Amino acid sequence: MNAQYGHILLFFLIGAIFGSINLFMSSLLRFKSRDTQQKIPYECGMEPVGTPYVPTRVGFYLTALLFVIFDIEALFLFPWAVTFREFGSMGLFNMGVFMGVLTLGLVYVWRMGALRWNA
Repeated sequence: MNAQYGHILLFFLIGAIFGSINLFMSSLLRFKSRDTQQKIPYECGMEPVGTPYVPTRVGFYLTALLFVIFDIEALFLFPWAVTFREFGSMGLFNMGVFMGVLTLGLVYVWRMGALRWNA
């Protein structure tokens, strides 16, 4: 049992060391310039006009986030469908509760207007 935790600790330790070495090496090897002209954003050799910040509508982010949430939750249906007979009536009840929670979440999001796409 302790050996399994040792493997997990070793995995995280190697990951932390690898990430630290990459950050250190990139700070050593990066291009460094003191010229202020080289620090501005490059736009085809012309002086930049305006601000580089463009306002982004929250609707795009919210739609993508809702898609990911419901897509991942729908992904849980496939293993359940494959092993449906092993779970029996208790598995059917649990999946009914799961689908009920999903439906309540969808109704809530719908009522809050997150699915409305106003131009």
